[in-house]
Amino acid sequence: MNKLILSILLFSNLSLASDGNGENNDISIIMFVLFVSVTLLITYWASKRSSTADGFYTAGGNITGLQNGLAISGDFMSAASFLGISGLVYLTGFDGLIYSIGFLIGWPIILLLIAEPLRNLGKYSFADVVSFRLNQRPIRILAACGSLSTVILYLIAQMVGAGKLIEILFGLPYYSAVMIVGGLMILYVTFGGMLATTWVQIIKAILLLFGATVIALLVLFQFNFDLNLFFNEATSIHKKGITILSPGGLISDPISAVSLGLALMFGTAGLPHILMRFFTVPNAMQARKSVAYATGFIGYFYLLTFIIGFGAIILISNNPAYLDTSNTLIGGNNMAAIHLADAVGGEILLGFISAVAFATILAVVSGLTLAGASAISHDLYANAYLKGKQSEKNEMFISKLATILLGGLTIYLGIIFQNQNVAFMVGLAFAIAASANFPLLLLSIYWKKLTTKGAVIGGSLGLFSAITFVVLGPVVWVDILGNASPIFPYKYPALFSMTITFTTIWVFSSFDKSENGYNEIKKFDSQYFRSQTGIGIDAKTTH
Repeated sequence: MNKLILSILLFSNLSLASDGNGENNDISIIMFVLFVSVTLLITYWASKRSSTADGFYTAGGNITGLQNGLAISGDFMSAASFLGISGLVYLTGFDGLIYSIGFLIGWPIILLLIAEPLRNLGKYSFADVVSFRLNQRPIRILAACGSLSTVILYLIAQMVGAGKLIEILFGLPYYSAVMIVGGLMILYVTFGGMLATTWVQIIKAILLLFGATVIALLVLFQFNFDLNLFFNEATSIHKKGITILSPGGLISDPISAVSLGLALMFGTAGLPHILMRFFTVPNAMQARKSVAYATGFIGYFYLLTFIIGFGAIILISNNPAYLDTSNTLIGGNNMAAIHLADAVGGEILLGFISAVAFATILAVVSGLTLAGASAISHDLYANAYLKGKQSEKNEMFISKLATILLGGLTIYLGIIFQNQNVAFMVGLAFAIAASANFPLLLLSIYWKKLTTKGAVIGGSLGLFSAITFVVLGPVVWVDILGNASPIFPYKYPALFSMTITFTTIWVFSSFDKSENGYNEIKKFDSQYFRSQTGIGIDAKTTH
């Protein structure tokens, strides 16, 4: 009955979409309904295999390296990556790649430093690894705070972006768009757990890579695949001319450039919904393969966004069909890829890419919600509160309740922040991941002298400083709150907040002479042996 009600609501809203904006959105709607139908069927199938905590959190550890690599790609390649980076390239040229390069460099860090120890030491969340030899309760509370802060900020930005994007693409009212995304997200995670989320992300990754490839090939076909001709044409059209092929126009301040780079690189290695995916594979070898596949898929995707951005400069920047009365792109620069799909592929490709953009949002928010639910049920409830004495049935109940509550909170905050500039939230999420989550994870794996005291004080200061610097910086303090000048002068705080985290962890751990600290240091050798060899991991059936 609930599914029937949701379907009626969904189809009635989509009917309004086809009539509400005066344009023919039939192809977009058909493809969107097809995607939702398939993913709901997958959720129904997955629900029969997600009745245990192992099945719900990790899909039973039965995902292959290739499947997980595609799922990671689907989880990471958000609408912001697809539309935002191509729009940034459209606006600034070469400088638009600073984000994609920063994101991409994070993956070798995960491959070389994180993936194998994470899989060998953890079970359901990265807090399992950080707390492996340290005091469980304070470490898990801190890790959960870092995870939930990252997840909620990311979710708000995704939901607001989803509402506005779907409002443009389908003509749906903003509130309906947010509620549909939130409702589907709750369904996927509550009933299908990690297995449904994984397959939603795999399907989305395949569709997005296929759609972006088609756009790029159709663009290059018009220039006989001659890149010299392609870039010469772009420089002759863009108002900045040849300078769009040079860096330095977007971020010229070296401190801001370094700080942004640190946030993108190490923030990627500290995102809880990405780290959680490494527990879905059966062993460390498959975890490494996951990263290798994901790096290839994501790197290829970012190359496509570069071609799409420059193609948009050539084909739509002077085309009156895609410009408003002020001679700017209809819907803003982030719509460059959507308009380009229409310019090179007509209504069919436009409909496909619009549906893929919606699928992209659903896949990302599902992964984020599952990571948030895991932090609440596994880290806070099961381990910090009940100290590991919970029943699996109760933990599963809390997981699903947390999913529903997170979904409801996200819908509410998405509506509340409708008219706010939420771009800073993604930057803040990456700053927290780089300043709190990543240092704790890295040092817990590789630094013998890390103690609970150092980890809690340093991680807390990293979390607090990242939030404080963003609030006091130009984006929030000046642009949003309307003050004349910022208290903290830089938009990107990671250089400073990461320095605070690592320094304070080192200082307080080094001077921790307590008996607990001594015992925690003694446990490092056995932990390190397991992290590198995998010896001591439970059998697959008790993943």
